[in-house]
Amino acid sequence: MKKSNNFFERFRESFKDESFLEIVHGFEKFTAKILTIVLLFVILVSLFDLVVILFKDVWNSEPIGFFSKTLIEIFGLFLNILIALELLDNITAYLKKNVFHVELVIVTAIIAIARKIIIFDTSKYTSSDLTALGFSMAALTFCYWLVRQVKYDK
Repeated sequence: MKKSNNFFERFRESFKDESFLEIVHGFEKFTAKILTIVLLFVILVSLFDLVVILFKDVWNSEPIGFFSKTLIEIFGLFLNILIALELLDNITAYLKKNVFHVELVIVTAIIAIARKIIIFDTSKYTSSDLTALGFSMAALTFCYWLVRQVKYDK
């Protein structure tokens, strides 16, 4: 019976605030590390895909242009990798300081919307979609400015 009391004591102790928060924090760290590994894999695959597409386009291009794909599609691939790198930066910053950096998250969102604006296909979307993206960009830019003002006013 002594062992079961010891087990239940440790179980009860683990649900006290400090112990429980340590468990939750450990789980968050573990999850962030797994996300980092998966994101590194995604970046490597995306980079490989970009290199393959570029080489195929250069070697198989028609004499009229250098790339058979549109340059906008290739920029979209570059920006996808840039967004993934920003996400990786967000995760590693969290692992270092245990805090989400709002500024990094906003910059990542700005890059994502900028990518969408750059590769915007007018045949698939309407002008109101582009207007919505513009307002989103303006709102995020204002948020970024506001965060920077608060950061440097301290």
